[in-house]
Amino acid sequence: MGRNHARVLSGLDGVELAGVMDPAGDPHGAARGAPVVADLPGLLALGLDYAVVACPTALHEEIGLALAAHGVPALIEKPLAHTPAAARGLVEAFERAGLVAGVGHIERFNPALQNLRRRLEAGELGELFQVVTRRQGPFPHRIADVGVVKDLATHDIDLTAWVTGQPYASVSARTLTKSGRPHEDMVTVTGDLADGTLVSHLVNWLSPFKERFAAVTGERGCFVADTLTADLTFHANGAVATEWEAIAAFRGVSEGDMIRFAAAKREPLLVEHEAFRDAVAGKSGVAGKSGAGGDCGTGIVTLAEGLRTVEVADAVLAAAQRCATVRLSVTQQAEHADRAAADGARSLAGARRA
Repeated sequence: MGRNHARVLSGLDGVELAGVMDPAGDPHGAARGAPVVADLPGLLALGLDYAVVACPTALHEEIGLALAAHGVPALIEKPLAHTPAAARGLVEAFERAGLVAGVGHIERFNPALQNLRRRLEAGELGELFQVVTRRQGPFPHRIADVGVVKDLATHDIDLTAWVTGQPYASVSARTLTKSGRPHEDMVTVTGDLADGTLVSHLVNWLSPFKERFAAVTGERGCFVADTLTADLTFHANGAVATEWEAIAAFRGVSEGDMIRFAAAKREPLLVEHEAFRDAVAGKSGVAGKSGAGGDCGTGIVTLAEGLRTVEVADAVLAAAQRCATVRLSVTQQAEHADRAAADGARSLAGARRA
């Protein structure tokens, strides 16, 4: 992922890729001519306006805390940290320092999901009934320190809460470990959100094909988003409204019209970096209603929001271990949302604003 961040940063308007930190050097030329250093002090010495942290999840806490201590804003890849405690420490450190910081939940910048969220906000689906996601693909050899829940399911946890505007209330889960590593390779999750909407997630890296599917079903039909192609499709209910009270009770739906929406398709990673660049520069974002990824007025995903996702992922793993339903504190998640809004109001590659 670090290579892609370097690629985007090297061509991002108003930004200079100041340098890259990698103890293994740069055998693939990902730095594109920028200085490559072996440690964080070497990167900080280059004089950064902000940094991108794209290293193993277990190192996010250590590097993030060091950046906060040195007054460097940071965009930290998802998940924010390997544990809720570590994620909470990062939230507090950047808050104390008064620094802009964000989490790289790239799916929020996918055109299909941004379009979906706008339509749900406008009430086009009516009452929501269910959110179903599938995220499947081959085994990624680059991931070694976490399992599929923290590496992949965090995408679906975040996007579900974001497009619906609802926190998770409970989760149940089952996992499988088939690759011979200590972490899970497959997870099935069921649960519900605070408003009663049902959720279902199927996530694995044991499939010989790649799938990125999200469907939101409600009283007027179903939106289906394919985030690989950035397509959004609406399947309308075919039921005809009636004023005849005796038969007006809900009796099921039939197949209606299908619409695939046309939309501009920009690279989500580029849009994410534009939003973070502008947040660091103190420019106010356009947030959810006009299509940015965050809800805080800056267009970025805040650390408080990233913490909320880590907590839900941790609950998924606990539910799988106990073979039981785990309930989450909706009040605590609401507090994270409030904190995210407050963060936004204060307006590992290293970058300088050009």
